[in-house]
Amino acid sequence: MSTADIPEVIAAAAITAWDAEFDVVVAGFGIAGGCAAVAAATRGARVLVLERAAVAGGTTALAGGHFYLGGGTAVQQATGHTDSAEEMYKYLLSVSRDPEPDKIRAYAEGSVAHFDWLEQLGFEFERSYYPEKAVIQPGTQGLMYTGNEKVWPYREQAVPAPRGHKVPVPGDTQGAALVIELLVKRAAALGVEVRYETGVTNLVLDADGAVAGVTWRKPGETGAVKAKSVVLAAGGFVMNSEMVAAHVPWLAEKPFVLGTTYDDGLGIRLGVSAGGATRNMDQAFVTAPVYPPAQLLTGIVVNRKGERFVAEDSYHARTSAFVLDQPGAAAYLIVDSEHMERPVFPLAPFIDGWETVEEMAAGLGVPYETLQSTLDNYNANAAQGTDPDFHKGAEWLAPQDKGPWGAFDLTLGKALYAGFTLGGLRTSVDGEVLRDNGSPIPGLYAAGATSSTLAQDGKGYASGTQLGAGSFFGRRAGHHAASRSS
Repeated sequence: MSTADIPEVIAAAAITAWDAEFDVVVAGFGIAGGCAAVAAATRGARVLVLERAAVAGGTTALAGGHFYLGGGTAVQQATGHTDSAEEMYKYLLSVSRDPEPDKIRAYAEGSVAHFDWLEQLGFEFERSYYPEKAVIQPGTQGLMYTGNEKVWPYREQAVPAPRGHKVPVPGDTQGAALVIELLVKRAAALGVEVRYETGVTNLVLDADGAVAGVTWRKPGETGAVKAKSVVLAAGGFVMNSEMVAAHVPWLAEKPFVLGTTYDDGLGIRLGVSAGGATRNMDQAFVTAPVYPPAQLLTGIVVNRKGERFVAEDSYHARTSAFVLDQPGAAAYLIVDSEHMERPVFPLAPFIDGWETVEEMAAGLGVPYETLQSTLDNYNANAAQGTDPDFHKGAEWLAPQDKGPWGAFDLTLGKALYAGFTLGGLRTSVDGEVLRDNGSPIPGLYAAGATSSTLAQDGKGYASGTQLGAGSFFGRRAGHHAASRSS
């Protein structure tokens, strides 16, 4: 049996005995599923969560803890950063691939309330700002820029504001585990039943094609649960080699994938089995950050032709996405002796240093004349505080004319790239799974990485949108699913 197979839909009339009945069944207890379960239970629904793993968390538990939120949150206000729902909307609209304006509008306009809801779980984002260019705050600072808000052309399309709100856990991994822990506690207090090591295997539909329940499996046991609504929040498909090969084959080549065993696309395939459409399945987030230290961004990134192709102050995933577009997915970051600083954890390995540009060109295997011309042009403009070619921000402009020069390797297969899938089920603003014709499948919802929420690609992604949108639209899905039981 193929791991890309679409599960069989089971007719409700074929179920001879239901072992339980709930208003809402949620498949998966990551950030989206946990928020859906809590939201549905808050509305008075009887909720069951089926989680294939032995513990809650999913891929969320591995995340650093960025939530992309804006519009004037308490942290933004406390740190003196003006923002509005309109500017957040305009920014997300500008960076999204094939955007769905109604979803982006809802997310932006509901962002402050969602921030408050998250804090009501029992933690507080620190009212502090981290001003440096980094992948994630090194400490517990509550806010930083985590996207391309200050990068051209986006800085001209929306007023920049930092929106990367970090859970107050130091370090760059597992910060979101705190939120999962609090969601588990809140779910228990609301009477949500959670069955671990128990996974949904099939959707059960009635004669009209509406959701009637699910079948499930756990070691040595199977059964069927009757439900008015089902929320699919079972992660993405980065761990399913057949689905990756079919939709994003380049992701299977060399990057290290970010996910858990259960990011096998089952939630997506369950939605498809009921007639659900998919979106953005050929998109993935892939990155090998060259910063920190941020000073390296004053250098230039060139391809095998010795030409620049991206503004070096871009968010790390945007730069990486442009690298992967280059011939041979090869690129090099070049920095002179005055701006050289070695990263503590280099994901893009240092290649070597050279006394002359000609020697460097030979060492990198790029045309000397082109590389020298690229450097000369950049240096002349940087000395004037401009970058007419790629519009790099003025704070990152500095001539790279003090030899010797060093280079870091951004080439796929040399740099340590990591990634995850961005595609999933097509959903409404309330998380309803939609058919190709745009009509909703009655009683079926999806959220988190199982859905294609903001239709972003690697060039437009901002850290925190997976947790931010996953939790936000998970809540909306839970609320709407609960409304079907009233």
